[in-house]
Amino acid sequence: MAKPRDVHRQTTLLFSSVMVLLGVAMIVRTVVAGASGLAIGLLLGVLFIAAGAGRIYLALRPGRSREKS
Repeated sequence: MAKPRDVHRQTTLLFSSVMVLLGVAMIVRTVVAGASGLAIGLLLGVLFIAAGAGRIYLALRPGRSREKS
């Protein structure tokens, strides 16, 4: 059986990946619709990608202790 910490980490990675994919989809949909400049869809897409990528980075960064003493 998986440890609760491992389940939490895997769930975080899953939802963070979904956030990145949603951000890409927002950008693509906004560009296809013909938006120009700083459209709200572009801004939100970039923010979703940044948030998801940041969470993935924090979950996977090396040197962080995974086990508490």
